Amino acid sequence: MILHTESYGEGDPIVFLHTGLQTGELDFSTIKERFQDQYKVVLPDLRGHGKSHAENLENYLETCIEDLYETLESLNIDEAHIVSCSLGSFVALGFAKKYPDKIISLTVSGVMAEEPTNWPELHRETVRQQTALLQDPESVAYHDQLHSSDWKQFMYMCQDQDWYPFQFTADISDIKPPMLFIVGEQNKEEVKTVSTYQSMKDNLHVCVLPFAGHLVHSEQTDLYTTILNNFLNQYSLVKNNE
Repeated sequence: MILHTESYGEGDPIVFLHTGLQTGELDFSTIKERFQDQYKVVLPDLRGHGKSHAENLENYLETCIEDLYETLESLNIDEAHIVSCSLGSFVALGFAKKYPDKIISLTVSGVMAEEPTNWPELHRETVRQQTALLQDPESVAYHDQLHSSDWKQFMYMCQDQDWYPFQFTADISDIKPPMLFIVGEQNKEEVKTVSTYQSMKDNLHVCVLPFAGHLVHSEQTDLYTTILNNFLNQYSLVKNNE
C-alpha cells in the first residue's frame, strides 16, 4: 500500500520513519524544520498509523517494508537517506537488507541486537505500561483522533513476548549503505548494541548521547540534530561529488 506522506523542501530526500503509535509529522515536527531548507523531508505514516489506514496488520514489519518501497516508487524517489527510531528502525533495517540500492545512508536508534537475559521482565513492564494507556480514557481519546485505523490492534500485537524482530536487528553485516547508530546512555541494552554493531560493519558511525534513553531523537533533539546533520552532510557531499 502507498502510505500517507507529507513532504517539505527540496534536495536529497530524507525519509523519517516514526516510532510506534506516532505519525511522521508528529514524531519529527521539530527536526523537520531544521532540515527542510536543505533537503526534501519525507514523513510517511507507517501502516495502521496516522492516516495510513489498514485493517490487516499480519506479517506487519515485512508488509511495512513493501509499503515503504511502494511509497518511494510513487514519489519517484530513487534513493533516500533513511532516519528512524524504534518501530521505524525495525522497518529501516529490514528495508536496507532488501533494497540497499534505495538508500544513500541509514540512521538508526532505539534498537537492541540481542535479547537481554531479563527480557521477560522488561517485556512485562512494557505490557504494564501499554495496559495503563489502554485504560486511560484521555490517552484512548487522543490516539483515536490521531489514527484512522484501530491502533489497539498494534498494541495487542506488541504484547506478544516474541514480537521483537531480532531477525532484523541482530546482524547488520550485510547492510551496504553507510550507517549512523545513535543511542541514549540511559538505555543500557541499546548501549551494549553499539559494540556489537561496531564489530560487524566498517562504514558505521556511532554516538551515545547523555541524558537520554530509548527516544533519543525527542529527548536530546538539539544534540541528535547536530550529529545527524554532520552525518548527512558528509554522505550527501560524497554522493554529489561522484
